[in-house]
Amino acid sequence: MNMPTPINMTPAAVAQVKTLLASRGKPSVGVRIGVRTKGCSGLSYTLEFADEKNTFDEEMTVDGVTVLIDPKATMFIIGTEMDYVEDKLESGFVFNNPNEKGRCGCGESFHV
Repeated sequence: MNMPTPINMTPAAVAQVKTLLASRGKPSVGVRIGVRTKGCSGLSYTLEFADEKNTFDEEMTVDGVTVLIDPKATMFIIGTEMDYVEDKLESGFVFNNPNEKGRCGCGESFHV
């Protein structure tokens, strides 16, 4: 049985991750995506450089970029699309998660 891809990345997100990895100044395995308890709705996304693969990380490669998924996050982010958006006032990664049941008013946290 094939498991769904935990997260899909848009070309803009992949390009930005590649830029960040190239400008980091030290080697990285890739990036790690996770969730942590935060905000009024309960969870927020985390994105960090990964210096090594942890034992239970789920690993995927998207257009040459290694993405590690923290095992505690997998059930919350399956089917999520990660995008990178730039406009005149701000830029950043955006997570479009079909499993979200709601977000807090400021957009910092979500719940499933």
